[in-house]
Amino acid sequence: MQNQGFYNEDKDLMSPNKDLISEDKVPTNYRKRVPIENRTGKDWLEMLPVQMNYQPLVFVTCLLTFVGILMCVSDASADHISYIQNKDIRLGVDLDLGGAITYLSKTGSEENVVNSYDWGRQIQMSFYSGPIPYTPEGKQPNPSWAGLGWNPIQSGDCYGHRSKVLEYRNDGGSLYVKCIPMQWPQNDVPGSCTFESWITLKGNTAEVHGRINNHRKDLTQYQGRGQELPAIYTNGPYWRLMTYDGDQPFTNGKLTQIPAKMPWSGWIATENWAALVNDDNWGLGVYEPGTYQFIGGFAGQPGKGGPKDGPTGYIAPLQEEILDHNITYDFHYTLILGSLQYIRQWVYEHARKEYLPEYEFKTDRRHWHYVNATDQGWPIEGELNIKLDQNDPQLIGPEGFWKASEYPILRIEGAWHTGEHQAQVFWTRYDSQGVSDEKSLRFNIIADGQYHVYTVDLSKSPEYRGDITRLRIDPVDSGHQGDTVRIKSIRMEKRGSE
Repeated sequence: MQNQGFYNEDKDLMSPNKDLISEDKVPTNYRKRVPIENRTGKDWLEMLPVQMNYQPLVFVTCLLTFVGILMCVSDASADHISYIQNKDIRLGVDLDLGGAITYLSKTGSEENVVNSYDWGRQIQMSFYSGPIPYTPEGKQPNPSWAGLGWNPIQSGDCYGHRSKVLEYRNDGGSLYVKCIPMQWPQNDVPGSCTFESWITLKGNTAEVHGRINNHRKDLTQYQGRGQELPAIYTNGPYWRLMTYDGDQPFTNGKLTQIPAKMPWSGWIATENWAALVNDDNWGLGVYEPGTYQFIGGFAGQPGKGGPKDGPTGYIAPLQEEILDHNITYDFHYTLILGSLQYIRQWVYEHARKEYLPEYEFKTDRRHWHYVNATDQGWPIEGELNIKLDQNDPQLIGPEGFWKASEYPILRIEGAWHTGEHQAQVFWTRYDSQGVSDEKSLRFNIIADGQYHVYTVDLSKSPEYRGDITRLRIDPVDSGHQGDTVRIKSIRMEKRGSE
C-alpha cells in the first residue's frame, strides 16, 4: 500500500508568529505564488492547490479573490439587501446575489465587516466537484479558473451573471433564501443544483444552516474535495487571523495568530473556531461544530479598506466531501461578532468539548471519502457499500482530535468480499501528520461477504500515542473487479468496552 503523507511539505506556508506559537503543525500544499502585481491568468491558475493521489487535507481551490485583475470581472456595485436585526447585531443578505451575506455590523453602527469587492467574496456557499475542467455541453471555462472544475457559488459567476433567488422569507429576526447558484468559472452557466440557507440571530451571533441540493445529469461519483463551509471574507481592518491550534483545547491556552498573507495557511483548529479581528481585537469569528480543518489568511494591505475595496481577510472551515449527482448536503456554523475574548468565551460556553471518533453510516458518510474507490452513491442507507476494483483503495476519515491513551481500541463492523485476507489501518498524529507503515497496523479479515466485528488494539503499536488526528483504512492492498467492502460503523473506543 502506498504510504505517501497526508500533506505535502511546505513549511514556509505555515510559519506562525514566533511570539505566539513555537512550531508549525500542518503545512499546506499550495504551489509558490508570484507577486500580485505581476500575476497573469496563468499565474492565478498556478495558485490552485496541488492535488496529490489522495490528499484528504486538500486546501482546495478556495482563492476567489482579486477577481478584478483577471480576465473576468464581477460588478459588485448593485445592492438589493434584506436585513434582519436584534438589539446586538444587524445582518443583510443580497437578494441580487443569491442571498449571500453582504452585511454584518453591531446594531446602530454603520461599520460593516463583510467584504464585497467582487462576487467571489461575501460570506457565501461555494462547493467543488469534478470534472476538472468542467465543460458543460462543450462550453469552456475561463482559462484562469479552469482548474476549479465544477464550482457553483452563491453570488454569481466571474463574468458578472448573478445567481437567481427562487424563494425568500424574512420575519425580522430570521430569514430563509433559496437560489440557483452560478458556476463561477463559466460564462452564464447556472449550477445544476440549488442552495438554501436559514439564518437566525441570537444575541451577538448568527446561526446559519446551509444546504446544497444536487440534480446533476452527470452520474459520475467524483473524488471528494475540500468544501468551504462557508467562505468568509472580511474588510481590510479585520486582518489579524486568530485561532487556537494547540494540543490542550478548552483550557484557555495561548492563541495563535495565523500569518496575514497569501497563499492561505491551513491549520488544525482544535477548538473548532477562528476569528478575523482588528487592531483592537474586535471582529468576526466563526465556529463550526466538529470541524478541525481551517484555512485562511489576508490579501492586500492590512488595516484599511471597506466593503468595496480590495484588501480582505479570509476564513473557511473545511470538510472533505463527495458530492453525488443527487446529494442533499447540510452544514451548520455560527458567526460571532464581538471582541476576541467574547468570541472565544462564546465558543467555550456553547461548544461540545469533545467529538468522539465514532462514525455510524446510517444516513451519510460522516465526512469519510475515498481514493481509488467509489461507493453505491446517495442516499446512504445504513452502510457504506464500497467497490474495490482499483489498485490501492483507501478510505479516508475526517480530521479529528483525540487522545490515543483514552481511545486505543478500533472497532469496525464490516463485510469484506475480497480475494485478500488482511486490511491495514493508518493514523496521523498532531505531532506527525504524514502516514507511514510505522504508524499503521494490519489486521485479519474474513472475506466471506458477511458482517463481522473487527477489533484492533492500536496501542500495540508504539507509534499510536499522543493526539490522533485522522484514520485511514486500506481494506485491501490491491482491488479487483467484484471486490467490495460494506461498512456499518467505524469507532474508536476506550479499553474495556470491547
